[in-house]
Amino acid sequence: MNDTMQQVEREVRETVESGVDIYERVRAITLKALTERTLDIDNIKNVMEAVLKGMSDGMSPHYDPAKRAFKQTTEALDDTLSKTAEASKLAIEEAAGNLDEFSSLDFRQAVDDLKNLEATFLDTLETVGRHGNETAAKIARDFLEHARRNGTAVGRQSRVVLENLDNLRVSGQHAVMAGASATTSALAKIAGGFLAGIAERLDPEKTRK
Repeated sequence: MNDTMQQVEREVRETVESGVDIYERVRAITLKALTERTLDIDNIKNVMEAVLKGMSDGMSPHYDPAKRAFKQTTEALDDTLSKTAEASKLAIEEAAGNLDEFSSLDFRQAVDDLKNLEATFLDTLETVGRHGNETAAKIARDFLEHARRNGTAVGRQSRVVLENLDNLRVSGQHAVMAGASATTSALAKIAGGFLAGIAERLDPEKTRK
């Protein structure tokens, strides 16, 4: 784990231990970490792991405060990931309108990343839950059962995005690009820019100015 992810883990752990404004602070930490990196699935997963590890390490051994902290942290992460899906959609639309070529491979990679975002979130949470204390493991199991039955914010947003992207692809509004690796990287950078804009709108300090 690099220094940035260690910092994310530490900040989330301290936030959970404090019990103060967990949702808002974890959301801000997560958005900051995501917008400082290329917004591809590997980096997103690294941020997820750091956030969830920090949560697990900071949780109280007592059930009620641990459950509250777990709920607020996972909601913050889930909501942030749904914004990530939105940013990815905007990036693909931007690329479709401005690049001369856009390969089907790039499109498939972007779609696959979106399809896997919810599963990656839940799988990462399951892995972290297994390595936590008994209280954390029980809370994680209950959450995962509920989430797999009822869905998550990122899952719902991803499905909406995928429907919109499928319409974009079918209507032929996207161009066709060669050079898949370069374009996939470009899309991830564009998505990061859109997520930074979303993060700025969500920042209460900036909103009040």
